[in-house]
Amino acid sequence: MKRSAVTRTTTVFVSAVLVGLVFSGCSAGSSTEAGSDSRAAMPAPGHVTDDAQAGVDGAASPDLTQQQVVTTGSLTVTADDPISTATDATRIVTEAGGRVDSRDETPGTSDQAAQATLTVRIPADDFDDVLAQLQALGTVNNLSVSAVDVTAQAADLDARVTALQASVDRLLGLMAASTTTADLLAAETSLSQRQAELDGLVAQRDALADQVDFSSVFVSFVAPGVVAPGVPTDFWGGVVAGWNALVAAASGLVVVVGVLVPWLLPLAVVAAVVVLLVRSGRRRAARRSQTPATSTGPDATMDR
Repeated sequence: MKRSAVTRTTTVFVSAVLVGLVFSGCSAGSSTEAGSDSRAAMPAPGHVTDDAQAGVDGAASPDLTQQQVVTTGSLTVTADDPISTATDATRIVTEAGGRVDSRDETPGTSDQAAQATLTVRIPADDFDDVLAQLQALGTVNNLSVSAVDVTAQAADLDARVTALQASVDRLLGLMAASTTTADLLAAETSLSQRQAELDGLVAQRDALADQVDFSSVFVSFVAPGVVAPGVPTDFWGGVVAGWNALVAAASGLVVVVGVLVPWLLPLAVVAAVVVLLVRSGRRRAARRSQTPATSTGPDATMDR
């Protein structure tokens, strides 16, 4: 009986150990499979899934504001006939859709070359092409071009205009819904102030947009300069130079006399009047000095 009890106890213990080992193996297998599945579900280092890549691409490509650039320049060109060349430049600019804001012409003289200046506004899209055509009108002496990015300024003006427009719309709604005179007057006062600010900002925005759309270029056309005479190197050349200097001085003196001639007659009349007045005064003084002398003569004799 004891032997059978021991045998039964041993059998139960062995069975329990075997069952425990079986369950341990099953749970280990399940854990291994679960770990494998989780590792398979996780992306490898450095690898980005399609969904994640789509999110990154969407965040990296925002809607950027269009760049706003103000371009200005200056150009100096030597041409045989500056005034006629300025007319050609005006035609080139207007045909491209631009305009001429100002034009100044100076005809040539003996000591000054002819010159014509223009301030032109060129469409920004055709700036390079039109500038090349202007350079082809003669010999380029100087060219300067500068560009300023005003994107932030334009965006700020747009935002402020939008905000003020919304404020104006709200005030108009308040005016329409006003039930008392005080509310109506208060809304009108605020509306006048907001509208003035809005008009000023709109004007600034329009002016900036015009500078962006039309580049400003100051163009100057000049004739070839007058060549200065050389320095004399011999006796005869010195004589000629001296004679020319004498003629120039005489010509200058004649010009001065010609300028003074219109003033000579009035000055002569004034001088004559002054002389007559001085002489008349002297005569009166002389007569006054002689009269007391003649009147006191007999009195003095009688006293004696």
